Amino acid sequence: MSLQTEKKDLALSAKDIPQEAFDWYDEYAHGDIDRRTFLSRLGTLSITGLTLSVVAGALTPNYALADQVSFNDSDITASYVEFDSPNGHGKARGYLVVPKGVDANNKAATVLVAHENRGLNPYIEDVARRLAKAGFIALAPDALFPLGGYPGNDDEGRAMQRTLDGSKITGDFMDAATLLKNHDFSTGKVGMVGFCFGGYLTNALVANMPDTINAGAPYYGTPAKSNIDKIKAPLQIHFAELDTRVNATWPDYEKALKANKVDYTAYVYPKANHGFHNDSTARYQENNAELAWERTVSFFKKTLNS
Repeated sequence: MSLQTEKKDLALSAKDIPQEAFDWYDEYAHGDIDRRTFLSRLGTLSITGLTLSVVAGALTPNYALADQVSFNDSDITASYVEFDSPNGHGKARGYLVVPKGVDANNKAATVLVAHENRGLNPYIEDVARRLAKAGFIALAPDALFPLGGYPGNDDEGRAMQRTLDGSKITGDFMDAATLLKNHDFSTGKVGMVGFCFGGYLTNALVANMPDTINAGAPYYGTPAKSNIDKIKAPLQIHFAELDTRVNATWPDYEKALKANKVDYTAYVYPKANHGFHNDSTARYQENNAELAWERTVSFFKKTLNS
């Protein structure tokens, strides 16, 4: 069976999964309930033709499905780099992807990629490769580097990330943004895209690094906690219609953005759940994900290449 066929089967099974299951998965993925409670709740559902294991499996990431751009694609060069992080954990590590032909004499704009609440998983690495294919230098840091890095398992990754100081994680990403701005191959323009927790980080960095971050594209992320009045960068904000938890934070955030005359555009994707861009689970919605990504790449080309 091809990966494309698996993706189609995953999308078809999603149509048969009740919304409650997606909502419970969101609670589980964000630490509000444990795995036992999540599976127990799934067991109360009556889903014709689908077993508990099938539903749980469809909601759990299969990262082989997220490999849209191969790590050995001839148009990019991907590597892991360590860098100093005085504002974070002292040392940090990230996945750096550079487009073919970009060097000190032929520079490119850069994009910082922020992962969810479980470390640098293969889906986020693929997002970095997609950006490099579009012509940007991309760097995706791993918040779990101080603990040895993403463990290859989302449950363990979430547990590990919860033990870290959030302000130091933010500091690691801030120092990554500074690295991109000053990179020998960089034009000095820095964009940022993030998903879930990474969406929050995107909102936080545009507020706290107004002279470094030139454009921000948070996906289903909660607002910055401070310095919204300092934001200079344009924002392109992506929401899922069914993501009630994050969407509840939007009215106050939008009010603050308007009050401070921030240049922003917000999109709400119909019938989409939190995580709809992640093509490794049944929450993925191909049409909405592709539209959101097309908008994001166009946004960065407009704001970072001018």
